[in-house]
Formats: sequence, C-alpha cells, structure tokens
Amino acid sequence: MDDGATYLGDLTWRDIDQHGASLTLLVPVGSLEQHGPHLPLDTDTRIAKALCIAASSRVEYAVVAPELTYGASGEHQDFPGTISIGTEVLTQVLIELTRSALGPFARMVLVNGHGGNTNAVSEAVALARGEGRDVHAFWPKFSADTTDTHAGFTETSLMLALAPYAVAVDDVEAGNVEPLEDLLGRLQDDGVREHAPNGVLGDPEGANAGAGWKMVSAAVDDLVALVGTLTSTASEPIEA
Repeated sequence: MDDGATYLGDLTWRDIDQHGASLTLLVPVGSLEQHGPHLPLDTDTRIAKALCIAASSRVEYAVVAPELTYGASGEHQDFPGTISIGTEVLTQVLIELTRSALGPFARMVLVNGHGGNTNAVSEAVALARGEGRDVHAFWPKFSADTTDTHAGFTETSLMLALAPYAVAVDDVEAGNVEPLEDLLGRLQDDGVREHAPNGVLGDPEGANAGAGWKMVSAAVDDLVALVGTLTSTASEPIEA
C-alpha cells in the first residue's frame, strides 16, 4: 500500500530484529457494531486505523499493527451484525498483546476508536505499565457535543472523509439527541436500541467530508505529537 505508512504485516522478523528496539507500535482498537442505518459496522475500526496510517506516514519510526476489530459493544447487541467480545475478554487480549509485542518493540500506543472499549483499554494499560511495559492509550477528541455520540454528525462526517463509498447517504436520519449524561445509565441498563431504535445517538444532518477532514487532521496531529514525546530519537527508515 503506497500511502507512506509502515505496516507490521509487511515486515520480516529481521526487520524487527534490526529496528524494533526504537520503534513505536500503533495498534488500532475498534469495534464491530451497528452505526445506524447509514454507516458500516466497522466504522470505529476504520477511523482508528486511518489515524494510525496517517501518523505512521509522518513518523518513520511508527509502525501500524493489524487492527483489533472486535471490542466491547454489549450495549449494541440488540442490533443485527454487532459482534462483541466484552470488556473482560478485550482487556485480557490487550494485556497479552502488550506482553508479546513489547520486547521486540520499544513501546506501544493503543489507538482507541470506540468509547465502549474505554475500561478495557485503561485497565490493560495500567496493568502493562505496572509490569514495566511502555504502553500508552490515545483517544481522539473529535467532538465535545454530548448529544452527538454515535453515528451522528461527527462519525458521519469522518466516514464521508475517509470512506464516502461506505456511507448510505439516502438512509441518513436523526436519532436520540438527549445529552449522553442523561442517557448513559439507561443505555447501559437497557441497551441502545431501547432508547434509539435506529441506532443513532445524535443527528447526522449536515455532515460533510470537509468537517470530517478537519477532525481527522487535528486528531492525527495529536497522535503524532504523542508519539514524538515518547521517542527521543528516530530509527532509520524501514524498507518494507
């Protein structure tokens, strides 16, 4: 893939043996869950992966790992197509991933694209760091609007920028626009479908690729800055 990024799957063990001790491994952590009637199930994963790719294209010592597509999405389980492994299992997967990868690699950044993964990512990072591993979490800050939390303006704009062919624009419709702080407890107790039958928490009306690219650019800048603070010197570029 000629996008300037370095992909772990394209490398050989000798590449890692030579360069790994100074490399940062970027791991996209997403989900496979409903995103309303107009966005694909892997929306969170696509967004997290896109951020990792863009950051790697700018930082030659950052390597993109294969994405983790299954996350903790129990609140969306009532919608067909959602596949969730839950917080406990995801936590353990992330812990084992850090234990396996860190040694060959200097450090790892878990780039999380799904809010439901927050507890798992936080717990895994805390445990890994307690074991002396250099692991960090990155959550992109796309929107502070608590009425736009799932498949609304923000995520629809992001997908119109990153994968417009995957957006069913004729099926765009508003969902529940109550603030998240008012909804959260009910969503956790009852699931999303009980309070947002179409799966949307927010209103995608007016979503556009221009807004999406602005959010992507800002998030990538933040991720690049984080990687930069974690690394004192860059390795030689890897020829994949």
